[in-house]
Amino acid sequence: MFHTDGFRVLDRRECLRLLAEVPVGRVVYTRQALPAVLPVNFRLDADASVLMCTSPASDLVRAVDGAVVAFEADEFDAATRSGWSVVVTGLATLVTDPAEHERLSRTGPRSWMPLRDGVFVRIESEMVTGRELGRAPGAQ
Repeated sequence: MFHTDGFRVLDRRECLRLLAEVPVGRVVYTRQALPAVLPVNFRLDADASVLMCTSPASDLVRAVDGAVVAFEADEFDAATRSGWSVVVTGLATLVTDPAEHERLSRTGPRSWMPLRDGVFVRIESEMVTGRELGRAPGAQ
């Protein structure tokens, strides 16, 4: 059911289903005490955590390893004025376990940037929220 403002709150299951359908989102983190946002390709893991693959020398790895971050993905259609947005908030960690790294090398996300020896960053899905935008009743 849509609220009169045109939004519908999504439950965790709906949020994760929608996240699994898109390839790109944005990681929101702190860089030099300021908010930073970086678009990244990602994949959801079986435990519903967000996985990214990046360079071990990247500023992102240094900034997020061991920090609580937000991850947002969305999809909108301007013609119908509809869409959705999902935010995952949780602890980001570098995957250091060799067996887990090997598994993710086979099944995890591949960076869209050319990388040698990429590393995986996992964002735990501790808090998952989402909203769907639809046209409010009577809207033009």
